[in-house]
Amino acid sequence: MKLYTSLLLLGLVSSFSFVASNIVASNEVLALKAFKEAVFEDPHQLLSNWNSLVSDPCDWYGLLCTPAQDHVIKINIPGSSLGGFLAPELGRITYLQELVLHGNNLLGTIPKELGMLKYLKVLDLGMNQLSGSIPPEIGHLTQIMKINLNSNGLTGRLPTELGNLRYLQELRLDRNKLQGPVPAGGSFASNIANPNDSNVTSTGLCRLSQLKVADFSYNFISGSIPKCLEHLPRSSFQGNCLRRKDVKQRTSALCAAKSHPVANTMHRSSESKHQGPSKPAWLLAVEIVTGTMICSLFVIAILTALRRGNNKASIIIPWKKSTSEKDHILVHIDTQLLKDVTRCSRQELEVACEDFSNIIGSSSDSLVYKGTIEGGPEIAVISLCIKEEHWTGYLELYFQREVADLARLNHENTGKLLGYCRESNPFTRMLVFDYASNGTLYEHLHCYEDRCQLTWRRRMIIIIGIARGLKYLHTEIEPPFTISELNSNAVYLTEDFCPKLVDFENWKTILERSERNSGSIGSQGSVSALSTTFEARHLDTKGNVFAFAVLLLEIISGRPPYCKDKGYLVDWARDYIEKPEKMSHLVDPELEHFRDDDLKVICEVITFCISSDPTVHASMQEICSMLESRIDTSISLDFKSSSSLAWAELALSS
Repeated sequence: MKLYTSLLLLGLVSSFSFVASNIVASNEVLALKAFKEAVFEDPHQLLSNWNSLVSDPCDWYGLLCTPAQDHVIKINIPGSSLGGFLAPELGRITYLQELVLHGNNLLGTIPKELGMLKYLKVLDLGMNQLSGSIPPEIGHLTQIMKINLNSNGLTGRLPTELGNLRYLQELRLDRNKLQGPVPAGGSFASNIANPNDSNVTSTGLCRLSQLKVADFSYNFISGSIPKCLEHLPRSSFQGNCLRRKDVKQRTSALCAAKSHPVANTMHRSSESKHQGPSKPAWLLAVEIVTGTMICSLFVIAILTALRRGNNKASIIIPWKKSTSEKDHILVHIDTQLLKDVTRCSRQELEVACEDFSNIIGSSSDSLVYKGTIEGGPEIAVISLCIKEEHWTGYLELYFQREVADLARLNHENTGKLLGYCRESNPFTRMLVFDYASNGTLYEHLHCYEDRCQLTWRRRMIIIIGIARGLKYLHTEIEPPFTISELNSNAVYLTEDFCPKLVDFENWKTILERSERNSGSIGSQGSVSALSTTFEARHLDTKGNVFAFAVLLLEIISGRPPYCKDKGYLVDWARDYIEKPEKMSHLVDPELEHFRDDDLKVICEVITFCISSDPTVHASMQEICSMLESRIDTSISLDFKSSSSLAWAELALSS
């Protein structure tokens, strides 16, 4: 009996340890699945085997586990075009030693929870699209040896807590938007020589005796170079706002524009509202005791069942998780992202749009209202049709990034974003644009009976306006901006037929993700890939150039880009584009008048845009120059004949 009791106790202890280790492992799996949930673009499907229902996470792409296969120690997925956000849950992977996500398309802020990774030695998040400040919690990474955050959009000051990283050998912060002085603090040698000296500063980079490589170049860092860092190459400090004549710095005007105080802790104040109060010690003790008792009873039940002669032992798989369990994702919203964009109240827009009764457009994913701001312009309000339960923190941050991206556009041939609306009760996500009173180009080409109001001259003006808008988007702003689906529905016309490019289609990617993948990403192993993201948008200028060629054909022919009878418009047009004697077949039969010289230029541009020859590089700057210099939109040269219709328009336009 004593022997049996001893064995039972031994089994209880060992089994409890086994279960406890499984709990830790399960927490790591939840963290990994949260990371996958936060990745909305995986073009190479690298995370396709991240499915705890059918595989061991130690076999997942980019992961390395301990020899005992009980903890993840490395996440290494560089240069893989992953688009998404950094999940705060990564801080739960307790034994993680390396987090390498260099050269992806990650957005949002650096979670302060990464400071919980006390065994982390390498943190490489360089060459992404991260924003916000460097969290001071990074100073808790006492084992860290390498930090690379270069080529992002980080702002704020360098945290003095970096001086706590005594093993840090490499620090790369170049090509961000960091401001303020380099926190020097007291030197390492001084702290050792005078440990009781109250005048010695205990924080700052001068404490880092192991630091061998550091790069602060191309930020907006001011002040002077600390003496303890003067051994670094001068190139490590160039492109800043430092008081050094021997190191190339930014212009004084540019530095002055960035000299306003940076509130690098604002976003954390809003986050604290979502954090519940900490649990008292006695409650934690009760939870631990209760958990221990439950685990003990569970193990005793298993052992009892085994004694009664069960042929099959129950197998506990530490990496499994119930498919019905819903992950709770917490994302730190970047409050600085929309600080310069007007936020409208729902009540204000409701009044402007006549109780949202003035609907001028609708689809399965959005409604468009027309309204007038009191004492202001006419507006078009686009309301996203989405259920609140499908809206996650990641989608909220994506929403904010999209609003910020649209708000930076300012050109006469692009739609002007006037503001946005974000409210919880009732759930509301809206965009407010300057209203273009003449509808879309598509409606004028394909819906209205009297298409003749789009005369040849007006079509040429519209074409040149579109070209100017695309030239601005592709070459005059940084990073470039492309229209997600460039077609006649994306071109709105003002009262005088001035074209304005508006990107509404990109919102569909948010809605598709929320409705199709809500609650299933990660648990089912599916790959969620948004068809268009900010980074893909910035890189897809060639796609816009080709779409512009199709749009040119649509404008001059009056035919849709595709129809069942004649297939694709581009394929139909190839028989006429390069043959001057047949070019006239491309012209809309509703048009009685057109200019041969204009048509030749249009066909030349189309050929230039759709060429499959890799040596032919068509840029909107070149295309716009061709159109502006060779197409004459003056009234006197508009028509080849002197018909009554031609002279009537001439009289009205003069």
